[in-house]
Amino acid sequence: MRRAVIGPPLFLFRFDVPRLGIYNLLIELHLRKQVSAREYESGRSGREVARLPFSDIPHQSPLFLQYQADRPSLSQYYPNSVGKISDLKGYADQVRSRVQTDRQVLCDALERINTEIDAGDITLRNIARLRESETVAVVTGQQAGLFSGPLYTVYKALTAVRIAERLTSMGTQAVPVFWAATEDHDFHEVAEAFSIGASGSIVRGEFVGSGRVREASVGSIQLDDTIVKTVETFCDSLPQTEFTAEIRLLLKQAWNPAGNFGRAFLNTLSSVLASYGIIYIDPMGQMLKSLASPIYATAIEVSDKITADVMATSDRLRKDGFSPQVNVAEDYFSLFWTDKGSRRLALRRSAGGEYRVKGGNRKFGRAELLQIARDEPEQLSPGVMLRPVVQDFLLPTVAYVGGGAEIAYFAQNSGVYGILDRPVTPIIHRQSFTIVESKHKRSFDKYGMEFRDLFDGRDANVRRVGANANPETERLFADVQARVDAEMDSLADAVTMIDPTLAANLTTRTRKIRHHVSAIREKTLAAHARSDATFIRRLDGLFAELLPRGELQERSINVFTYLNKFGPNFLDAVYDSIDADQKGHVLLEI
Repeated sequence: MRRAVIGPPLFLFRFDVPRLGIYNLLIELHLRKQVSAREYESGRSGREVARLPFSDIPHQSPLFLQYQADRPSLSQYYPNSVGKISDLKGYADQVRSRVQTDRQVLCDALERINTEIDAGDITLRNIARLRESETVAVVTGQQAGLFSGPLYTVYKALTAVRIAERLTSMGTQAVPVFWAATEDHDFHEVAEAFSIGASGSIVRGEFVGSGRVREASVGSIQLDDTIVKTVETFCDSLPQTEFTAEIRLLLKQAWNPAGNFGRAFLNTLSSVLASYGIIYIDPMGQMLKSLASPIYATAIEVSDKITADVMATSDRLRKDGFSPQVNVAEDYFSLFWTDKGSRRLALRRSAGGEYRVKGGNRKFGRAELLQIARDEPEQLSPGVMLRPVVQDFLLPTVAYVGGGAEIAYFAQNSGVYGILDRPVTPIIHRQSFTIVESKHKRSFDKYGMEFRDLFDGRDANVRRVGANANPETERLFADVQARVDAEMDSLADAVTMIDPTLAANLTTRTRKIRHHVSAIREKTLAAHARSDATFIRRLDGLFAELLPRGELQERSINVFTYLNKFGPNFLDAVYDSIDADQKGHVLLEI
């Protein structure tokens, strides 16, 4: 599957607005040239990349690290895991043979969704391919986030495209699908977006949604007039470049008071990624809910088995030294109730066998829930343990592309697939990037630093650079420390001969002396480094842009930071650097 771009460039793909002169023509010609020359094996960006093992990155879960390093050892949790992308070819036959959803009805629904968000001709052609019985889907997804959310949302989508393209090139017809988790109700997790402002500092944009209903599904939240100011403030904070006007126009049209949060999210992704042919799914649609009705009903019928299995799997994970991603109690139920106000409310099983809405008085018997699943499936919404199975019931999913947390979810719910008579979908970790600009590379080179040094913290790097820049002072302190040690050793011998009981006291005081010398050494070297205003400015820039808010760049910064700097070339650079078979974190130099 090769990308074929015919028509406007990325930013103006969706909207019927005037083009911006020769600049857009150049981008269009550039994209056509890039696409016409690209094949999977030879189409690398040519940019420098460095790979960092996730074990070198703090705060990674042991389960995720073991999954990346030794998947066969976790086969009880991931029975269909694959070692490399080419192994998915063998799983594709099993997927095709287990399709239960009517492909034509499904694709009719997908056509409607993707036409409404103006996803473009390439996407519609991929939907037509999905109608064919031989076609499988490479699926990914993410919560609907403000202005598309963090960078890893785009990295997920592009990873799915790359895997689908590779499978197709090997003879397994595949299309990329993005499942927008519009039913989730954790609004505060998705209501903010971070960019790198003109000053190099982190800028936070937020949609408050003052009139929103608490616990409403994110996708249903109506945008209001405050979103206009949010868009303007976000765009004003960006360095003003030749791309800023188009970005402002795109965001103003996608995020406007006439729309809702879920649709704005999908409009944004479909605009930015228009040339990649991604099929988008909004699971809140009536047609998709009707298609999901059978799996909802089956899940209700076997709900006790699902709860017992997830609890037992969680216990096994703990015994194996891993922490379950979700804590499940005996009253757990895998479906949520959606009321008439679009509130998504948890259901809990009572001792008497009824199902109560958490925090409310509404209750249901099992027979009543089954009737709702059959007649009004839009009133139900799958929880995190059931959603992957629903997703893979609707779609011929050959692989799911997810992050570390999703990999942990799959460990807990692999048994749910078996209970619902579905094959367990292989999960592939999305590509993980840190964008290293030339200015960052120059700073690393000048001060003898590398990316992993940032994990030690700002103060440690100030001291380290101070020591490197002040070798004479460093040698002086080392000499003083050596002489102090020698003198204290001599004193210890003399004291021990006079009164051995004083030896322990002297040892304690010696440690304190060494500590004080070391402390003044660090303060002196740090003071020297701090006196270099250029170094401090560059160091703060490294932390702000490469490790913002103390976490990987991809977990905070929004894609428009880099589209504003580099234009569509940024997406090409990321896309061409994806190799889903490699399992480390990528430092991509741009």
